[in-house]
Amino acid sequence: MNGNRKIRVAVNGYGVIGKRVADAVARQDDMELAGVSDINADWRSRMVTQKGYRLFGAAKEQADLMREAGLNVSGTLEDLLAAADLVVDCTPKHVAAKNVEIYRQVGIKFIVQGGEKHTVTGHSFVAESSYVGALDRESTRVVSCNTTSIVRTLSALKNAGLLRRARGTLLRRATDPWESHLGGIMNTLVPEPEIPSHQGPDAKSVDSELDVVTMAVKVPETLAHLHYWAVQLTRPAEKEEVLEAFRSSSRIALIRMADGLTAINTVKELMADLGRPHDNLYEVALWSDMLKVEGDELFYGYMVDNQAIVIPETIDAIRALVGQIRDPNESIARTNTALGIGTIAKALGHQ
Repeated sequence: MNGNRKIRVAVNGYGVIGKRVADAVARQDDMELAGVSDINADWRSRMVTQKGYRLFGAAKEQADLMREAGLNVSGTLEDLLAAADLVVDCTPKHVAAKNVEIYRQVGIKFIVQGGEKHTVTGHSFVAESSYVGALDRESTRVVSCNTTSIVRTLSALKNAGLLRRARGTLLRRATDPWESHLGGIMNTLVPEPEIPSHQGPDAKSVDSELDVVTMAVKVPETLAHLHYWAVQLTRPAEKEEVLEAFRSSSRIALIRMADGLTAINTVKELMADLGRPHDNLYEVALWSDMLKVEGDELFYGYMVDNQAIVIPETIDAIRALVGQIRDPNESIARTNTALGIGTIAKALGHQ
């Protein structure tokens, strides 16, 4: 495509990820949102049109139902794809794998989310680790929220020459907050039935060199995930050296218990006070005053916003597939600026 033209992005599926991707695309100065496709004719699709986005039905049946509900509909998914350079599929787990057939028939580049298997695209994406490998590809898969956090943090240690192996315990939220009325768990903990849990092997789909094992348990809350890590370093190190390695990633935010950020709800409240849309925490929020180094052993914990962390990765994946920006650092910087990433330390008086 013409390097001077904005990238026309279609979003298929307007759930918790789709709405955030659409808003993030609209904030980029080198992209334009071609429109949003969905199956619902309720308040969710009404919000699409109220934001000024073009609304499309996933098929004629859905488009007709939307029109009957009084919504302004621009056509079907087929029409949307014809008006776009790339589609970000944000439909529910396993639906995207079926949609891929449509995208390939049309000949449009596409991105799927971490609920799909690596084999759907043959490439898994985290901007700081695999941007270059995604350049000019037909497709990529932005890995899950948990996997994104694992790759970000372990890559920071690896790039500093500090990482030997990592073992993590993941406390996973029960369900998305807006779906709490539909399901989830109460008064119990549900361990994943296998060790390793799937997040460790998934991280290796991004970087096969990572020596990582994960264990996971579902907990009865919906705000975010919480990870605890035990890492063997390549050599004894000082705490400040480890913190400096984490600071090298613009998408890891060092926070402190001493600042009153003593629980995941307090971090979400900080995001609201910063004016982040949907209280989005795009960064890994890692407690620096909890972090402990003993010789060549490192221990730390962090929070993962399951609804937000993959959004900047998706924006960078769009640029990589289209190939207009070849340097991952340039894309990451542009995305960070547009989304306000990097403001937490300043807000807490750490800069």
